[in-house]
Amino acid sequence: MKSDVVKKGVGTTPQRSLFKAMGYIDEELDRPLIGVVNSFNEIVPGHIHLNTITKAVKEGVRMAGGTPIEFPSIAVCDGIAMGHVGMKYSLASRELIADSIEIMATAHAFDALVLIPNCDKVVPGMLMAAARLNIPAVVVSGGPMLTGKSVGQKDTDLNTAFEAVGAFNAGKIDEDELKSFEDSVCPGCGSCSGMFTANSMNCLTEVLGMGLPGNGTVPAVFAERIRLAKKAGIQVMEMLKRDIKPRDIMNEANFKNALACDMALGCSTNSILHLPAIANEAGVIINLEEVNEISAKTPHLCKLAPAGHHHLEDLYYAGGIPALMKTLADAKLIDDSLMTVTGKTIAENLQGVTNKNPEVIHPLDNPYSPTGGLAILFGNLSPDGCVVKQAAVAPEMLTHQGPARVFNSEEDATSAINGGKIVAGDVVVIRYEGPKGGPGMREMLFPTSAIAGMGLDKDVALITDGRFSGATRGAAIGHISPEAASGGVIGLVEEGDMIAIDIPNRSIMLMVDDVILKERKAAWIPLEPKIKTGYLGRYSKLVTSASTGAVFEK
Repeated sequence: MKSDVVKKGVGTTPQRSLFKAMGYIDEELDRPLIGVVNSFNEIVPGHIHLNTITKAVKEGVRMAGGTPIEFPSIAVCDGIAMGHVGMKYSLASRELIADSIEIMATAHAFDALVLIPNCDKVVPGMLMAAARLNIPAVVVSGGPMLTGKSVGQKDTDLNTAFEAVGAFNAGKIDEDELKSFEDSVCPGCGSCSGMFTANSMNCLTEVLGMGLPGNGTVPAVFAERIRLAKKAGIQVMEMLKRDIKPRDIMNEANFKNALACDMALGCSTNSILHLPAIANEAGVIINLEEVNEISAKTPHLCKLAPAGHHHLEDLYYAGGIPALMKTLADAKLIDDSLMTVTGKTIAENLQGVTNKNPEVIHPLDNPYSPTGGLAILFGNLSPDGCVVKQAAVAPEMLTHQGPARVFNSEEDATSAINGGKIVAGDVVVIRYEGPKGGPGMREMLFPTSAIAGMGLDKDVALITDGRFSGATRGAAIGHISPEAASGGVIGLVEEGDMIAIDIPNRSIMLMVDDVILKERKAAWIPLEPKIKTGYLGRYSKLVTSASTGAVFEK
């Protein structure tokens, strides 16, 4: 066992004495040491219940003959961090999570890991660590929040509250209505209930084969989630026994499966940051052209919030990710011969699986769209690519041309939107919010929610070198690469320039002559990063483009 280096032989007497100081006995040290990474804290609703999940995991490990040893991971709540400087730290936390798990697992010679995330950056951070360490590992998330209910029993979620602010500012609802949304849209623990980033990544973890069936959709408060956690603890011991490692599972073919399911589900645009970053740690390269190739042949089958009215709870009752995968596997749109953490292939896992609700998971002959939920756009404004959740774009905004309204920060853009300074036809440009320029590439749900709440989401486009929450809807195009801080064309856009967006043809163009752009480039002076000290100061110097997953330079 890997852990023998800290517990076997005369030479490790000092190490064993330290284990004894914590109350471990010889019988426990004779067993494999299983690291249980718990991202519980008291500030993230998706993580507030993870001690319960962790307890169940440890029970499973013990039942299967291992010694579970818990250690923590940080986690940021993107909803609470939204709209202020805290959001700059969210994406940046992904690398810290991966690094800290690498440190803890290597320093203490764990034989295997069970990883317990739930929210946005924690899931990919833990998967990056699993791929980097390449010791047997199983992921079990905390599960999605139940759907909220408003007056009249209309389904709601966190995005409802954000858009309610825009509606209030536009005079469409009063203070009492605003307060009713505040009190009801998030009914309890779990990751926010739409196909936002956290649930996107938890579902894709299951597709990648690193989570047990049900990982993405079993609600946080169901006893089934506890049972799943116990099974994860048992299963990591089977992985260890059979020496099945993360890179045996997370190979090129499984990443293609993940992209195909991403397209069928209409996941958060953040998946196009996280999947390449996880793949990078596994030695696999995902390029953005490949995303469009997979999208072109994968139909969009699920329309969950914010694109539609269904939520994760509905997907769970429809059969969850296995039902979606079965639909795609039967059509040969994914490879079902691949190994998973169950110790079985995808095909074996899918035996007997059926789609229980074709209204939630549309059949192949009745897709929402013949192509996937995400699209990568290219053009002189973003030669390295940018991303849009086309599934959440109104049909009339799939092509759009309008004048640029240019802002060098999220705050300035949000003030202009709330102040009524943005009108139908405009293209809002928010720059210097990328990985380097932000720094930290914060999500910008405030401006997109303000646009939607004011009823402009079918008339106004927004483009940025930053990124969007999975809760964003409308013609919101993010990850413009290269970013402004790296000399990208978005930094040369001037007020009133015409911008042409053609999502069906995967194009985004700044309608300015190349000669004029060269003149602007010669006179261009980049803005300084808004934070130059501490972790974000170091992050800004190391991070690469959004088009590469915003990973660190090697």
